[in-house]
Amino acid sequence: MGQCVQNNNMSIGDTVGLGFMTFAFFLGAGNLIFPPFAGMLAGENMTLAMLGFLITAVGLPLAGLIAIAKANGKVMAMLPAFAATALAISIYIIIGPAFAVPRTGLVAFEIGARPFLDSADAIIQLGGLSLNKAQLFYTIGFFALAMLLSLFPGKLLDSVGKVLTPILIFLLVGLALSVIITPSAAIQAASGDYINSPLSKGILEGYNTMDTLASLIFGMLIIDILRKKGITDSKAQTRYLVRAAIIAASGLAFVYVSLFYLGATAGDIALGAENGGQILTNYVTHEFGTMGTILLATVVSIACLTTAVGLITACSEFFNELLPKISYKAFVIFFGVVCATVANVGLTQLIHISIPVLMTIYPVAIALVAITFLTERFPRPEFSHRLVLSIALFFGIFDGLQVAGVDTSFLSFMPLHAEGMAWLLPVGLAIVACLFVPAKDQALAAS
Repeated sequence: MGQCVQNNNMSIGDTVGLGFMTFAFFLGAGNLIFPPFAGMLAGENMTLAMLGFLITAVGLPLAGLIAIAKANGKVMAMLPAFAATALAISIYIIIGPAFAVPRTGLVAFEIGARPFLDSADAIIQLGGLSLNKAQLFYTIGFFALAMLLSLFPGKLLDSVGKVLTPILIFLLVGLALSVIITPSAAIQAASGDYINSPLSKGILEGYNTMDTLASLIFGMLIIDILRKKGITDSKAQTRYLVRAAIIAASGLAFVYVSLFYLGATAGDIALGAENGGQILTNYVTHEFGTMGTILLATVVSIACLTTAVGLITACSEFFNELLPKISYKAFVIFFGVVCATVANVGLTQLIHISIPVLMTIYPVAIALVAITFLTERFPRPEFSHRLVLSIALFFGIFDGLQVAGVDTSFLSFMPLHAEGMAWLLPVGLAIVACLFVPAKDQALAAS
């Protein structure tokens, strides 16, 4: 009995380490480049925009992790097997080799390496393609290291949670204090969509971090790590996962608020900037000189590498379970090579391609998290899950098409259509309706 109790308890140090590791997994490329740019554009409407961003980039990932814990890692159990598998594969591909992981390598190069290279834009021809020479070699090295760390997932908690993340947090706290103590300029006027709808624009900007999708994956990864640590009781797993989620969410909120404020007070430093990475680099170079640039490069490189390791590990474990004849190590190597290849498409192009896809899949992920909390309250939980997610996917497809430039004006009568959230009202109404749908036996008795 004593051994069982021992096995289902973690030390405070291990619990904090787990929280740090969770924070580090989430704090990747998008988390550092999107808030400063959004803050710059939001200007005087920064508070509402920041609130919207925090809803989708902190609140929903926190809810996603807790939903995973509540469902013991089986959030898709109510769906038909083919639908659950298709949804899971879609999420893993989006946050894995298609978008999120290649983006980590690109942002690490743009902020962590480019400022130190004299010939960062030298082009080489390879098989008829024009490739950035420095970016090509950097991404090969970056993903080779990510592969190496991913081949030993059992050591993740120790190497990421207890070593890399405290360094990362220390550096980010230094940056945040500088932003608060010495803002570069007064907050400017809002621009673009942030003038009239800062809240909804902030919510959509939070999609770009992909953290709600990642939470569905990381939750299962953390449960697996807890099992390997000897935490086999489901209640104990839930307890530690929730604690890790709260630590991670607190850290993310701190980083986002400071980066939003940095963007809003950047002033002339942000002139001509095309993304938040440039604002961040310009600010740090202006305030701290060469040492500041090295500091930022270190922060970004660690953040991107830890995220890449977490995502490659999660994707490899998932596809290894799906196709057990192919080993975990083979998948790690495969995904590492694919990510290094996709990364050489370029950061701007990758972000442009990813937005319509995220607009389509995000409503489904948000709806899945919401109905997981309500599963026990639905008289017909299986029917409710399938109906709500089908509606979310249907309207999500049209939101994605709208962003891609397809004419969807026939849906303009829908509330929030112009803001890209036409799915919200139908999904909300479907959830409410499902709470009052009679159970099967009641329906049969009535007939």
